[in-house]
Amino acid sequence: MTTKILFLAGLAIAIWSCSIPQHFERNTVNTAGLYGVAESSDSATIANKPWRAIFTDEQLQKLINEGLQNNPDLQIAIQKVIQSEAYLSQSKAALFPALSLGANGNHTRNPESVYPTGPSETGTWQIGAEASWEIDIWGKLSSSKRAAYANFLFSDAGKKEVQTRLIANIATMYYSLTALDAKLAITRQTVKNDIEQVEIMKVLKESGKVTGAAIVQTEAIRYAAEVTIPDLEQQIRETENVICLLIGRVPGKIERRAIEDQPEPVVLKTGVPASLLDNRPDVMQAEFNVMSAYEVTNSARASFYPSLTLSASVGFVATNINQFFDPRTFASNIIGGLAQPLFNKKLNTTRLKVAKSQQEEALLNFRNTLLKAGEEVCNAMGSYGWSTQKIALRKLQIGALVKSVDYTNELLTYGSANYFEVLTARTSLLSAQLSSINDRLQQQNAAVALYRAVGGGWK
Repeated sequence: MTTKILFLAGLAIAIWSCSIPQHFERNTVNTAGLYGVAESSDSATIANKPWRAIFTDEQLQKLINEGLQNNPDLQIAIQKVIQSEAYLSQSKAALFPALSLGANGNHTRNPESVYPTGPSETGTWQIGAEASWEIDIWGKLSSSKRAAYANFLFSDAGKKEVQTRLIANIATMYYSLTALDAKLAITRQTVKNDIEQVEIMKVLKESGKVTGAAIVQTEAIRYAAEVTIPDLEQQIRETENVICLLIGRVPGKIERRAIEDQPEPVVLKTGVPASLLDNRPDVMQAEFNVMSAYEVTNSARASFYPSLTLSASVGFVATNINQFFDPRTFASNIIGGLAQPLFNKKLNTTRLKVAKSQQEEALLNFRNTLLKAGEEVCNAMGSYGWSTQKIALRKLQIGALVKSVDYTNELLTYGSANYFEVLTARTSLLSAQLSSINDRLQQQNAAVALYRAVGGGWK
């Protein structure tokens, strides 16, 4: 029996030389020029900076920390990691023999019509252990283990992706909330100024410098600004509720600092990585998916080769339970088998064909994910730069419009300007002030988008 088993093992090794598994190589993916014309750097990447170093507002940090503790999507992602870890442990155990213990008894009463001279009652009692082992000669089980490991890494990267997205969403909504507060404050102050302007117009009408139309037009401008206040208040409430949902809290008030008290984003001062392969979770997910697809293909290809199995059993068999553990009742058995699939209703052929197609699909998805990641980084860097320029220009515009309002009011008092010029200047100033809030919000959102685009937030 030993000679036969060695012969089968030698035959299996000879066949193994025809099967060479293929594994995914990262260097086959080209990431050159991924950011377009934007410059990149390998050192001091913002993806390696913790989120507390990027978002320094204490109120925002409290919200992010609460979200990381209570967000349902993140908790679900953590459970998926636990599940994939269990499957990985199971795939590792498949490489070892299966062992089972058992005991059984059989008592039979024979009919006298069939066995007139035989024993009327017989019994067999057995206790022992059985073991079976599939020898992984061409790596079918090893490929399954590597595929399970890639799936585990995939789920772990998925958890990182959820965390990165959660932090970015909380920060984005927080900055939007502070921007709405600023717009509401500017609008209320504008309404207050418009009320004062109406009184000024009434005085000027009495002196004959303006007509009643000027008063009516000024009141209309005041109501046009005031009517936007309920909308802003509703947007503030809805934004607060969105943040509460993100952090796993019932709807309510959100504590925050004013937008003018927010520190200027500094993310671009630390550079961006030249490669997203080790930083961005969705890119890592796509890569792990390719790795898994390669191993599934290897496992499907190995199904065409014979499987070598060994099984053995030892124990005690007796016709009387009192004879257990008598050396004469000891029994053992060992079996070696080599099975070569010949006709399996095209199951193996179909499995391999589908696995190869899924492998190519995973590669295409990986390349597409990289392109999208590069696009997002490039867009975020451009948006940050343009918003910074707009903030500087808008500051000059607002300064000029403030002077324009003062000058036109003074000229109106002395009769050198009409009320249309005053109204135009005041309307332009309000529009510029609201636009300045949008410029600041665009800069903050661009910084958040860039931090997320390079995979920051999960380290």
